[in-house]
Amino acid sequence: QVQLVESGGGLVQAGGSLRLSCAASGRTFGALAWFRQGPGTEREFVAGISWTTRTTDYSDSVKGRFTISKDNAKNTMYLQMGRLKSEDTAVYYCAARDYDGLPFVPTAYKYWGQGTQVTVSS
Repeated sequence: QVQLVESGGGLVQAGGSLRLSCAASGRTFGALAWFRQGPGTEREFVAGISWTTRTTDYSDSVKGRFTISKDNAKNTMYLQMGRLKSEDTAVYYCAARDYDGLPFVPTAYKYWGQGTQVTVSS
């Protein structure tokens, strides 16, 4: 059974940092990604990483502030978030797909975690 379990969310002041984790189990994936969904907004791609090639991609809104990484031995993906802004406030979801590639559309990812809330206070 596939499981993606996020952790690390919380409340942080603007300009601060936070690290999210996603523990993955149940199968070997082609790629994993972080999405987020703020109040009244659609779910949007944040960052993704290929499980085998370590290729990464980021949305323009987080490029230079967030870093995605993974630990294959622990089957865990991370999102280090820095210089956080109030507009980063959202529920952050871990997503995975069977194939390589890092599409930005949520429908390209088959597996999803429950999400973890990140709130940035200004």
